[in-house]
Formats: sequence, structure tokens, C-alpha cells
Amino acid sequence: MKSFRVSLAQINTTVGDFERNIDLILTSARAASDLGAELVVFPELAICGYPPEDLLLRSAFIDDARGALNQLADDARGMPPLVVGSLHFDRHLYNSASVLHEGVVIADYHKQRLPNYGVFDEERYFQAGDSSLICDISGVDVGINICEDIWYPDGPISDVALAGAQVVVNINASPFSANRSRLRERMISTRAMDHTVALVYVNQVGGQDELVFDGNSFVALADGEIIARAKSFEDDLLTVDIELEDVRQKQLHDSRLRQMRSQDSLLEEPACDFVKINTEVMPKPPLLRGPEVETDPNKEIYQALVTGTRDYIEKSGFEKVFVALSGGIDSALVAAIAVDALGPEKVTGVSLPSRYSSDGSVSDAVDLAENLGIPLLSIPIENIHGPTLDLLLPEFRNLGDPDPGVAGENIQSRIRGLIMMALSNHTNGSMVLTTGNKSEYACGYATLYGDMVGGFAVIKDVPKSLVWELSRWRNTVSRVIPENSITKEPSAELRPDQVDSDSLPPYDILDPIIEYYVEDDLSLEAIIAKGFDAEVVRRTIGMINRNEYKRRQSPPGVKITSRAFGRDRRLPLATRYTAV
Repeated sequence: MKSFRVSLAQINTTVGDFERNIDLILTSARAASDLGAELVVFPELAICGYPPEDLLLRSAFIDDARGALNQLADDARGMPPLVVGSLHFDRHLYNSASVLHEGVVIADYHKQRLPNYGVFDEERYFQAGDSSLICDISGVDVGINICEDIWYPDGPISDVALAGAQVVVNINASPFSANRSRLRERMISTRAMDHTVALVYVNQVGGQDELVFDGNSFVALADGEIIARAKSFEDDLLTVDIELEDVRQKQLHDSRLRQMRSQDSLLEEPACDFVKINTEVMPKPPLLRGPEVETDPNKEIYQALVTGTRDYIEKSGFEKVFVALSGGIDSALVAAIAVDALGPEKVTGVSLPSRYSSDGSVSDAVDLAENLGIPLLSIPIENIHGPTLDLLLPEFRNLGDPDPGVAGENIQSRIRGLIMMALSNHTNGSMVLTTGNKSEYACGYATLYGDMVGGFAVIKDVPKSLVWELSRWRNTVSRVIPENSITKEPSAELRPDQVDSDSLPPYDILDPIIEYYVEDDLSLEAIIAKGFDAEVVRRTIGMINRNEYKRRQSPPGVKITSRAFGRDRRLPLATRYTAV
């Protein structure tokens, strides 16, 4: 039985690092060639990295990307044909998939469906393509398309299937969010089954600013069965044999394709370019692959946070991080993620106790640092806090209110922010990681120029309820987070006997309301109809609306939900629309 061996090269590219990206591509291509691959497929915009954003408005960047592609084609002589995500400029700029073989760019397919929602702005940069592409690779008809093209049942995949493709390659830079990989698999296996083609789905892996890409590349057969998966959040080379006789038999038995072709003949047929690539048939060594491991949802989210943190720091040119350790659950989780991302030698904890810090919180920070194997600096802030209050109290009285109130509480947070940034500023190549979670950022329960100060907000998109879940999961790997940090009632410890519930609804009530309002855009009435107290919903929405200006000034953080604060959710700062 004739089979077609394809390698899915799941790699972690860096935006603008053409030399490194080419090296990654060549390394995978050589390994695939040694395995007898007849085609090697790489992610979307693998040449330049994804997303390049406004670098795409610079002609020099476009020229450099094309130069890198031509260099890759030359360096890949003697290897199987490659499909590589690239840029192509021909009066307009295209997001393309380039087919390379024996030193030549054989063809460029231009992405036809350009996403322009959520975190995507492709219509800002690219012209949509208007024709599909099939490559005849030693007698196997391979259709090629890009990411969003496959999300439409009647889009480019339909064009190449009707034109006779047996295998369809879809290259991607599809960002992670919780449970998204399962949704992708269901959708794409449905596309394979509906169009009776074997479908090769290749995704990018790694972090880029707020986005993190999970990989999870896979191959689905013409009956929708997924026969192989690549790893989550790791570079991987997945090599698979697709039995073409199975595909052919299913196409012969599926009358839908014939009927659709007959209907198309009455209409204007879709444009489809055909390219023939002659390759030398090489021996195929046996393929060996270990058993697949079922991924725990919390493990996958934790991996996303580790990957996003590591890649943001390293790709931005930083080497070390500082984390303020309060003894609470948020800073504990951030420190654990930082150590797993960078190693303990690159993480320094800082304890900044005030007059209101409990002995238990201080000792929890010490225990955490010991468990993680990181140094802990102890810098009590009373010598700054006391004189600062003494300085400001007369001015507060002159302004008509002698009670320092929240402003007095936030002085402590701002002193801590000052110290953290001083440490970072004094230590070359270091960055401060902030420790606020999504629940706090949503409600403004964070201090601007205080605990929001830093270069990267690791758990910015992690609701407080999930912070506890992830901390418990991390302790199943090794017990690093003190149990007291997990079980004690959360508190900012900015005044005597303070707890979060003084200012916020309980998190098991707050977090679902935030999800409904921020991620699903439900109205006040719709959320109340789900059984929540009307006043609690009204108050929560009011807090979310009032604090947009704070969130706009916060550092970037890893996106792990369906809608994150930042580039994923864009609201005007100056508006009278309150939704309550």
C-alpha cells in the first residue's frame, strides 16, 4: 500500500530573528530527511516569527524576510520539499506558505481568509489571496492553506478537495487558551471528514509577548480519526505515514464530492494553481513513537504560563527576575512559575514586610524561597513608610480629610514598587515580575505604580479561583508552595485585620461574574438571570468599568482565557456608557 510520509515541524520562532528561525527550520528539515519524509511542513510565518505586527509596515523587514526565505531555499538543497510560512510582496503584502525544493521557491500560496478579531489584525497588513494551490509531490496531490482558511467549511479547503487533493496541509500560528486544543481537533477532524482528505495541521509553539502557542500539531485521516499528535508547549518533529489507498477508497465511496464537483461545473470554478514537484523516492526507515500522554487541563495552563514567561523574558533579552514574596498565594504561584521557566539561579525573591505584615506571612515567604531554592532578600519598609505617612498627614488634613484611608494603605504598595524597580534597575539584565491576578485587575484591586509595577504580569489572565487550582496542581509535582499560603484567607495586609472579602465579593461568586461580563460580554440583566445577586453584579460591573485606565497601564501578561485584558479586549477609556 502506497504511503506518504510527512513531517510536522513544530518550532518556537522569534519575531525578527531570521538567522535563528532558519537554523531551527534547517535542523528540523535534516532530521525529517533522515526519517525519509517526503514533505516537511513548518508553521505560519515561520521565517519572520508570528505576529510581527507593525514591523510589517517596514519595507526593510519585508525584504529581509524574503532574503531569508531565498537563503533557506538554497541551504535546503538535497532535502525533501518544505512548506514554510513566509511573507510575499507583489504590489501587495501577503501572508504566504512557500513551497521550497532544490534551491528554488517553487510556489507561494497566499492566505485567503484573514482573521480580524480578538488578538488578530491581519487585515491591517495583508491582502487576501484569491487562488488555491495543489502540489503534485511524486504523484500525491497536496493542497496547501493557512490557519484561518480551514475554519470555514466552504473555504479554500473545499476548493482543493474538489480539485482532487488527497492530503491538505494547514500551517498555523494559533494561540493557546484553555481547552482550545480540543476545540481545534474537533473542528479540523470534521473538516477532514467532510472533504474526505487527510489533513495535516501544524502549529507554532512558544511565547510571543502576551500570546503563547501550544503546538499540539496533529494529523487527521479522511474519516476524521486523529492518528498522531505532537507535544504540548515543546518543539517537536512529528513524522507520520498517511496511507493513500485509504484516502482514495473513502473518496471513491463518498458521492458528495462528485455532486459538489457537478454543481461547481455549472458555476464559475474556483481558481486553483497546480505545481508538480519531482522528488527522488528514498528508503523509509521504520517510525517509532512513544505512547501519547493525556494532558491535565491545569497542567496545560501551567505549561502555558511557564512557556509564555520564559520566552517573553529570554526573547526580550533579560536574564534574571525579581519577585516580591508576600507570603500569599499569588506571589507564591508566580515565583514557582518563574523558577520552572528560568531555573532557581535566575530568580530572586524579595520580602518587604510592613507594620501590618503578619509573622505567618513572613515565614511563608521564607519557606517558599527555601522550597524553590532561591535567594530571599528581606527589606522591611517601616523606615520609609513611617516618615512618608508623617510627611503626608498634614497635607491630607489641609485637603480636608485627615484620615489617610486607601491612599495611606497604597503608600506601602508604592514603596514596595519603588524598591523592586530599584533592585531591577541596579541589576543588569533583570526584570520585575508582578503578581496580580485577573480577578484583582478586573476590579482594580491593585495599586497603580505599586504592586502593578514591573515588566511582565505572569498571572494577569488567571482568575483567583484558578490560582488556587494551579497552586494545588503544582504541589502534586513537588511540594513547593506552603500549604498555609493556599489555605489562609487572602489579604493585602495594608491595614489591621484586612481580608480581600472586605473589598470584593467572594471569589467563587466574583470570578464567574467577571467571566460572563469580560469574556462573554453579557449584560447586567443576563448575568443576574443566571442566579447572581443583582447588587453584587451591579457593583462588580461598576468596578470593572471604572478601572479600565488602570489596566491600560499594566504590564503585558500571558493570555490563557478566551478573552484577556490587553490587546484582546479594547475599550475606550473616556466613555459615559456604564452598562449598569
